[in-house]
Amino acid sequence: QVQLVESGGGLVQAGGSLRLSCAASGIIFSLNNMGWHRQAPGKQRELVAHITSSGITNYADSVKGRFTISRDNAKNTVYLQMNSLKPEDTAVYYCNRNTPGHREYWGQGTQVTVSA
Repeated sequence: QVQLVESGGGLVQAGGSLRLSCAASGIIFSLNNMGWHRQAPGKQRELVAHITSSGITNYADSVKGRFTISRDNAKNTVYLQMNSLKPEDTAVYYCNRNTPGHREYWGQGTQVTVSA
Protein backbone atom coordinates (compact mmCIF):
# COMPACT_ATOMS: atom_id res chain seq x y z
CA GLN A 1 0.00 0.00 0.00
CA VAL A 2 1.00 3.62 -0.51
CA GLN A 3 1.87 5.51 2.64
CA LEU A 4 2.92 9.11 3.14
CA VAL A 5 3.88 10.00 6.69
CA GLU A 6 4.51 13.60 7.68
CA SER A 7 6.51 14.74 10.67
CA GLY A 8 8.17 17.86 12.01
CA GLY A 9 5.21 20.06 12.80
CA GLY A 10 4.85 21.93 16.05
CA LEU A 11 4.46 25.26 17.78
CA VAL A 12 6.83 28.06 16.86
CA GLN A 13 6.96 31.81 17.38
CA ALA A 14 6.60 34.20 14.47
CA GLY A 15 9.91 34.53 12.67
CA GLY A 16 10.97 31.02 13.58
CA SER A 17 11.63 27.98 11.44
CA LEU A 18 10.47 24.41 11.07
CA ARG A 19 11.39 21.59 8.74
CA LEU A 20 8.66 19.18 7.72
CA SER A 21 9.45 15.71 6.42
CA CYS A 22 7.33 13.27 4.43
CA ALA A 23 8.47 9.67 4.22
CA ALA A 24 6.97 7.74 1.32
CA SER A 25 6.54 4.03 0.81
CA GLY A 26 4.69 1.87 -1.69
CA ILE A 27 5.78 3.97 -4.68
CA ILE A 28 8.90 4.33 -6.77
CA PHE A 29 9.64 7.62 -5.10
CA SER A 30 12.21 8.93 -7.57
CA LEU A 31 9.67 8.75 -10.42
CA ASN A 32 6.97 10.76 -8.67
CA ASN A 33 6.04 14.39 -8.33
CA MET A 34 5.48 15.44 -4.73
CA GLY A 35 3.87 18.40 -3.05
CA TRP A 36 2.99 20.09 0.18
CA HIS A 37 -0.47 21.53 0.80
CA ARG A 38 -1.96 23.18 3.83
CA GLN A 39 -5.40 23.75 5.26
CA ALA A 40 -6.16 26.39 7.86
CA PRO A 41 -9.36 26.38 9.94
CA GLY A 42 -12.28 27.54 7.84
CA LYS A 43 -10.24 27.66 4.65
CA GLN A 44 -9.83 25.47 1.60
CA ARG A 45 -6.77 23.30 1.23
CA GLU A 46 -4.17 25.09 -0.87
CA LEU A 47 -0.95 24.19 -2.64
CA VAL A 48 2.15 25.40 -0.83
CA ALA A 49 5.01 23.89 -2.82
CA HIS A 50 5.59 21.29 -5.50
CA ILE A 51 8.59 19.39 -6.77
CA THR A 52 8.75 17.21 -9.87
CA SER A 53 10.60 13.95 -10.25
CA SER A 54 13.38 15.91 -11.96
CA GLY A 55 13.64 18.47 -9.16
CA ILE A 56 11.75 21.41 -10.66
CA THR A 57 10.02 23.40 -7.91
CA ASN A 58 7.05 25.75 -7.69
CA TYR A 59 5.72 27.74 -4.75
CA ALA A 60 2.62 29.60 -3.76
CA ASP A 61 3.19 33.35 -3.89
CA SER A 62 2.53 33.60 -0.16
CA VAL A 63 5.56 31.45 0.71
CA LYS A 64 8.07 32.35 -2.00
CA GLY A 65 11.38 33.36 -0.48
CA ARG A 66 10.51 31.78 2.86
CA PHE A 67 9.83 28.09 2.15
CA THR A 68 11.98 25.57 0.30
CA ILE A 69 10.85 22.17 -0.93
CA SER A 70 13.46 19.50 -1.56
CA ARG A 71 13.71 15.75 -1.93
CA ASP A 72 16.14 13.00 -1.07
CA ASN A 73 15.43 10.07 -3.34
CA ALA A 74 17.82 7.81 -1.45
CA LYS A 75 15.65 8.30 1.65
CA ASN A 76 12.27 8.37 -0.14
CA THR A 77 11.62 11.65 1.62
CA VAL A 78 10.42 15.10 0.63
CA TYR A 79 11.07 18.09 2.88
CA LEU A 80 9.60 21.51 3.43
CA GLN A 81 11.95 23.97 5.08
CA MET A 82 9.88 26.83 6.48
CA ASN A 83 11.65 30.03 7.53
CA SER A 84 10.38 33.41 8.69
CA LEU A 85 7.12 31.85 9.74
CA LYS A 86 4.06 34.04 10.14
CA PRO A 87 0.86 33.46 12.12
CA GLU A 88 -1.00 33.12 8.82
CA ASP A 89 1.11 30.03 8.08
CA THR A 90 -0.76 28.21 10.84
CA ALA A 91 -2.42 25.17 9.27
CA VAL A 92 -2.33 21.43 8.93
CA TYR A 93 0.30 20.60 6.34
CA TYR A 94 -0.20 17.61 4.07
CA CYS A 95 2.21 15.71 1.86
CA ASN A 96 0.89 14.40 -1.44
CA ARG A 97 1.86 12.43 -4.54
CA ASN A 98 0.51 14.13 -7.63
CA THR A 99 2.19 12.55 -10.63
CA PRO A 100 0.18 13.26 -13.79
CA GLY A 101 -1.92 10.30 -14.89
CA HIS A 102 -1.76 8.65 -11.49
CA ARG A 103 -4.00 8.67 -8.46
CA GLU A 104 -3.20 11.24 -5.81
CA TYR A 105 -2.22 10.07 -2.34
CA TRP A 106 -2.16 12.11 0.84
CA GLY A 107 -0.51 11.88 4.19
CA GLN A 108 -2.35 12.29 7.47
CA GLY A 109 -1.12 15.84 8.00
CA THR A 110 1.04 17.55 10.59
CA GLN A 111 -0.01 20.62 12.57
CA VAL A 112 2.01 23.81 12.31
CA THR A 113 1.08 26.59 14.71
CA VAL A 114 2.79 29.97 14.58
CA SER A 115 2.19 32.31 17.49
CA ALA A 116 2.44 36.07 17.22
